[in-house]
Amino acid sequence: MVYSLLDENGLCQYYDLSAMPGVTAKGRFIADKFNYLDNAAIQEQLIQFKLGDQVHITFYLPQIHCVSCVWLLENLSKINPGIIHSQTHFEKKEIKIIYNPTLISLKELVQLLSFVGYEPVIHLGGNDWLKKKKVNKKQLYKIGIAGFCFSNIMMLSFPEYLSNDALELGSLRHFFIYINLLLSLPVLLYSASGFFISAYTGLRQKWLNIDAPIALAIAVTFSRSVYEILSQTGAGYLDSMSGIVFFMLVGRWFQDKSYDSFAFDRDYNSFFPLGVTILKEGKEVNKPLSDLLKSEIVLIRSDEMIPADSTLLTDGALIDYSFVTGENAPIAVAVGQLVYAGGIQKGRAIQLEVVKPVGQSYITELWNSPVLKTEKNVEKSFVHPWSQYFTIVLLTIAIMTGLYWSVNDPHKILPAVTAVLIVACPCSLLLTVTFTYGNVLRWLGGRKLYCKNAAVIEAIHKIDTIVFDKTGTLTNHDDTHLEYRGANLTYQEMIAVKSVTRESLHPLSKMITQFLMLQVADITSFQKIENFIGKGTKATCGNFEIVIGSISFLKSMGILPEQEVEGSVVCLAINGIFKGVFKINHTYRAGMQKMILQLNNKGYHLHLLSGDHPTEKENLLKLLGSSIPMLFEQSPEDKLHYIQALQIKGHRVMMVGDGLNDAGALQKSNVGVAVTDQTHLFTPASDAILEGSEIYLFSDLIDYAKKAKLIIILIFILSIIYNIIGMYFATSARLSPMVAAILMPISSISIVALSALLSFAFSSKIRA
Repeated sequence: MVYSLLDENGLCQYYDLSAMPGVTAKGRFIADKFNYLDNAAIQEQLIQFKLGDQVHITFYLPQIHCVSCVWLLENLSKINPGIIHSQTHFEKKEIKIIYNPTLISLKELVQLLSFVGYEPVIHLGGNDWLKKKKVNKKQLYKIGIAGFCFSNIMMLSFPEYLSNDALELGSLRHFFIYINLLLSLPVLLYSASGFFISAYTGLRQKWLNIDAPIALAIAVTFSRSVYEILSQTGAGYLDSMSGIVFFMLVGRWFQDKSYDSFAFDRDYNSFFPLGVTILKEGKEVNKPLSDLLKSEIVLIRSDEMIPADSTLLTDGALIDYSFVTGENAPIAVAVGQLVYAGGIQKGRAIQLEVVKPVGQSYITELWNSPVLKTEKNVEKSFVHPWSQYFTIVLLTIAIMTGLYWSVNDPHKILPAVTAVLIVACPCSLLLTVTFTYGNVLRWLGGRKLYCKNAAVIEAIHKIDTIVFDKTGTLTNHDDTHLEYRGANLTYQEMIAVKSVTRESLHPLSKMITQFLMLQVADITSFQKIENFIGKGTKATCGNFEIVIGSISFLKSMGILPEQEVEGSVVCLAINGIFKGVFKINHTYRAGMQKMILQLNNKGYHLHLLSGDHPTEKENLLKLLGSSIPMLFEQSPEDKLHYIQALQIKGHRVMMVGDGLNDAGALQKSNVGVAVTDQTHLFTPASDAILEGSEIYLFSDLIDYAKKAKLIIILIFILSIIYNIIGMYFATSARLSPMVAAILMPISSISIVALSALLSFAFSSKIRA
């Protein structure tokens, strides 16, 4: 039945991808088993996002184990047109599905998955299972059985080791040998099965993975042992074989625990510098996003991201779900409806009541969402050739060792070849990369530089040009002085202007709001508001039409000032009449001059782009020096094109901006760093987020990120030395296979410890 389904939809390639494709498809199940999924309340607990003809949901599928599984699950849309998109995460054994509820229901979707053999593990109560650590009991069983058999084989082998003559043991010798053979079977067939399956899968795909030499060593050792036992020429090497499996499994378990630790350190609660504004007893209170609770009232301003699935309490919601759905058109939402995390409010400020904890909402997936991924930083890691060719070199050495001893001493072929295959296992090399990047990401996060992933660290190492934005990046919002110059504003006019500027997240609008708060306490509602990114805002507020922004923006609206406007100013017009300007007196962040000097001395090409007038040029020349190119009155498009021009010349560019008007430049650059003091801002266009108070450490942070490669190279050198020494003893048949198997996990532990030690040592500057 399953074959017919795949054949009808042109999916029989599923059977060509592997000799043992996928899982055993069931083809039938109890139809009523999933009837509970028709319940709307239960659906709400499982569904992550729902809007119109799109529903997003993630399932845990423990059956996923090979390329055939992945291929079939990502082609479900060919079986049922109601499935828009499906994407698997092989390591987590998860599938994320986007489907059209008008064409296929949630129950029918689960039935389809079950029909082809991938019944989801469904836990009601939301998606908390996504964050829970899963204990691999099967792995522990394999270690336990291998350890039990290994210890007993060793115990039963003692008489063989200690006796001077086989005649001393008499018939007991054969009895012990055959018991050892019996004990070795569960080790070979169960405990070691993962190595053979992985190696076979790799060979089917014409790829020698790291399990190939391990599986070969186990097979050769067992085969030679069986030959010696049956021919009564020896007791075999079953103790070595079981020891190899036991210690390799222990080493693999240790590696998995390291990966778990790495994932825990990158939990979104400690990863994002995200905060939220809540309303408590009529007052606005800022708190960390991770502390946001169910039923709290959240204030969301224009262009601010919705942090958790919530119910809308006020009018004016115009939600842009482009981060989630890819559709740019904003959606109007009525009071009482559910709005989802990840949406951007494009209208006036709104109030929401949280209905799901943050851990269950869509915000936790946005940072690494496939929707936001581009072709940035997709080059293969510099360690890729090492892992690719290591196994080939290892097998070559093993073959040459076997040929050498076949001529000189055939009895040493097995121990020599087996020891070579084990002692040079490349697992430790791969563990080095993961653990080192995990440590570096954690230390950078401790100083408020949050990198998206390890690829960003490698990209930082290649940077030769750094482009800085000025406003909000080099300048300090908290220490900027604002003054109003122009016609006196009435009390009602000030209320209207304050009500409009508080809707915007732009740093200058926030400053004006704070400035007017000292003079008026009230706010008022407005009928219409339009934000023009990088230019200004136009709004109708009561009897006032407010236009506020750059002088060029006002001129485009047909509003001309009575006198020339210069400097860093925000212009204001009410009802078509130019009123005056808010003049910004910038204060630069502490440590800027020293930080720029450090970057200059390290050979970086530095550039400055600013959307302001060049009136600050003299101060910037004193602060930054005359060697740095400075461009003023740059629009967001100008900044993007400037980055592109530098890249065309062959430069690897890092853009450091405030994450608002610089989104295009941040995305276009090789590495985009968003500097923000407003922790409620989410900038998916950036590769890293840096808290503004820490920018004086920027040079040291870059240096530390670049040290990651140095740490990996140093540990690679140590590992190569270890391999050379081990190979010398192994090829000369002076290293037993069991000792080699013991050395493997010990080397992994030492490498992890050294990685942690070096990461700590190199972090001294950023810890100072």
